[in-house]
Amino acid sequence: MLNIIENLPDHVVGVEAFDEVSAHDLKNVVIPAIQKNLDKYNEINYLLVLRTGVENWTPGAWVEDMWTGMKHYTKWKKIAVVTNEKAVEKLTNGFLFLSLGEVKGFKLDELEQAKKWVSEA
Repeated sequence: MLNIIENLPDHVVGVEAFDEVSAHDLKNVVIPAIQKNLDKYNEINYLLVLRTGVENWTPGAWVEDMWTGMKHYTKWKKIAVVTNEKAVEKLTNGFLFLSLGEVKGFKLDELEQAKKWVSEA
C-alpha cells in the first residue's frame, strides 16, 4: 500500500510504502502525484519512505516503478529514499549513475533530514 505524505512543500512528492505494494498502488497514488507535480513545476523532487521490505513489492509494481522512472528520466531533480534495508540504500546510492538528478539514501531515523534535503532548491 502506498500513501501520499502530507505536510511537505508543494514541489515535493512524498510517498510512504506499507505492507504489499502493487502496480495498482503506483498507478493510482504515485503516478497521478508525479504528473501533478510535473504539470506545475516541470521537475520532480521525490521522497520515498519504505516501511516495508522490497520483497513486498509485486512484480507489477517493479515494472510500473521502472516505467515511471524512465518515462520522466530528464525530469528527476532530487530523489530521497528512506529505508533501513541496507541493500536498498546501496542500490539507491548506486542509482546516481543512472539518474540526471541527485539521489540519496537515508535511514528511517533520518526521515527529517531526508525531508529537508529533498525540499531544498
